[in-house]
Amino acid sequence: MRYLTIALTKGRLAQETLSLFEAAGITSAGADDTKTRKLIFTNEEMGIRFFLAKGPDVPTYVAYGAADIGIVGRDTILEEGRKIYEVLDLGYGACRMCICGPESAAAILKSGDQFRVATKYPNIAKDYFLNRRHQTVEIIKLSGSIELAPIVGLSEVICDIVETGSTLRENGLTVLEEVCPLSARVVVNQVSMKMENARITELITRLKEALDKKCS
Repeated sequence: MRYLTIALTKGRLAQETLSLFEAAGITSAGADDTKTRKLIFTNEEMGIRFFLAKGPDVPTYVAYGAADIGIVGRDTILEEGRKIYEVLDLGYGACRMCICGPESAAAILKSGDQFRVATKYPNIAKDYFLNRRHQTVEIIKLSGSIELAPIVGLSEVICDIVETGSTLRENGLTVLEEVCPLSARVVVNQVSMKMENARITELITRLKEALDKKCS
């Protein structure tokens, strides 16, 4: 029996996912050890192996078949745009993708004039403004603190993830529009879904049952 390979997003998301897998009776053979330098963790009895990867890389591993299954935030799925199946919303890691800026920027959004949008997620921002709002904007990709952009005049608004909104408030910004809700999702390689359908379906069922027990 070949291994069923699962790619986990590093960090807090991985810890929550490993707890869920354990609740579903699927152990990870040391993947929850934060001090280890190992890259791959194997459960020989169940024929499953896990590896940890940076969020943006998880959809790539799944799309190319290096992983059969991936656990990753929906923001990453949308931004990467890989041909993979999104099969289960795990519910945790919940937040929102939003258009934010000073309150005065609300008028700019409605004006129809071209303006600048700073973001770590250029593909999501482009899709939102061009395909949903039918608005022409200049998108500026940044990697650091996106909230800084409208404060120093680099952009009129930002497209970014919002959890509590406290960072926005501390910097005089607010949520102007919501793009979409976000949370951790299970994604599956398209070929794997056909070739390993029974095993993958069983795993997803066990995760669903563990989620139901957790919520009850």
